[in-house]
Amino acid sequence: MQILNRHIMKTFQVFILALASATLAWAQPEELPYRAYYFEGNEVVFEFDLRYFEEATLHKTDKKVDFDDLDIYEVAVAGDFNNWSRKKWKMKKVGPQRYQLRKKITDFDDAFKWEYKFIINGKYWAEPPESVLNKSKVTHNNQIWDEVYNLSLFTARQSPEGNARFFLPGYEEAEKVILSGSFNSWDEHAFTMDKVEGGWATRLQLDAGRHEYKFIVDGTWMEDPNNPNKRKNRYDTFNSILEVARPVIFRLENYDGAEKVALAGSFNGWKTDDIRMHREGNAWVATIELKGGKHWYKFIVDGQWITDPANPFREHDGSGNINSVIRVK
Repeated sequence: MQILNRHIMKTFQVFILALASATLAWAQPEELPYRAYYFEGNEVVFEFDLRYFEEATLHKTDKKVDFDDLDIYEVAVAGDFNNWSRKKWKMKKVGPQRYQLRKKITDFDDAFKWEYKFIINGKYWAEPPESVLNKSKVTHNNQIWDEVYNLSLFTARQSPEGNARFFLPGYEEAEKVILSGSFNSWDEHAFTMDKVEGGWATRLQLDAGRHEYKFIVDGTWMEDPNNPNKRKNRYDTFNSILEVARPVIFRLENYDGAEKVALAGSFNGWKTDDIRMHREGNAWVATIELKGGKHWYKFIVDGQWITDPANPFREHDGSGNINSVIRVK
């Protein structure tokens, strides 16, 4: 009888939630599917909503527990980004059934994807609901656990000010166009493109690096017809390729008496006069666009090559030279 009552109560809660959403639909924009996180400015906002979850698993066991049987007093976020700590990233209660945690995007490393879960009272792992789109099967010791899922968080995000614009011309009769790529683990739902004059478009904020992508037009995958940069994939079709760079500032402080300072590195073929630095206050400065990855460089002060005194990361080049190293994310 208790199980039946809980089932009725859960059904009633879902009905009330749906009714409230329908009632407010005329006044509010359509809500995005629940993904358990979203981006706001320069922050990642994790959001746990009790109404979407039904069961949890007791830590280090296979024991499943119904959420209705839990007296929830603490919710935390645990994942790749914090070594799956069950206590470190505690959430704040912001509503009767909602918890949130805000973290700076800069708190994360350069991985394009992280896996995570919500941990209840420090010992119950909330199992991702059926309705959530961004979930993936757990992989452990290179083995896929068929019935065990984590939530996924991707660094790529749609933004009107995004640094990468995608445009598919034509297809004006299409009902839906999706952008999918290596930046979101080829998710088939996350990035819906907008219908604009002459085709479909969207902007993403992407980390610097090499990204592969495709469009999905009403369920049919296709490469970008306007992008000649592409690679054959395992399905004997092509993925389009986008290289994203970001501005990087190089500074060499002091050297007030220098007459000429230049920057040279692996990014410009070590040309000595290609990147001239200019004086700003007590420093020589140059800003250049760099793609993601590791780059080697040096400063040339009045003809003398020196490593960056402010950068402790250096490597031998195999020819007896030591260069400064910068890794662009």
